[in-house]
Amino acid sequence: MSRTPEVLFVCVHNAGRSQMAAALLQHHARGEIAVRSAGSAPAETVNPAVLTVMGELGLDLTAEIPKKLTPDAVEAADVVITMGCGDACPVFPGKRYLDWELTDPAGKSVDEVRTIRDDIDRRVRDLVAELAPRPPDGNR
Repeated sequence: MSRTPEVLFVCVHNAGRSQMAAALLQHHARGEIAVRSAGSAPAETVNPAVLTVMGELGLDLTAEIPKKLTPDAVEAADVVITMGCGDACPVFPGKRYLDWELTDPAGKSVDEVRTIRDDIDRRVRDLVAELAPRPPDGNR
């Protein structure tokens, strides 16, 4: 891609999985990929266990506010990754859609959310390697 690719992460409440994925992608992509997240029925706040496990990695999500999914956000994205939003996610031609089947962290312990975070982290690293590969010498 000659321009910065944009990825949109979508889950129902935008309080857990999509927030973790967006933060991890921003961290690993280092500005090479534009990142957004949203939810079909956003919660009022980010899940406290998510705040804890992301803080363990030095990623502070305390200022994040769950956002409502809009058709404009989907239309702007090159890649839309859903995490359980089902049919609530609008579909536009020419977009790449991926569905990551992930456990919802709602009501889970910090240890369980840590496992979900680590699964998301592996997937995000693979996505970065695909969308923003580094040259062999590691420089840009």
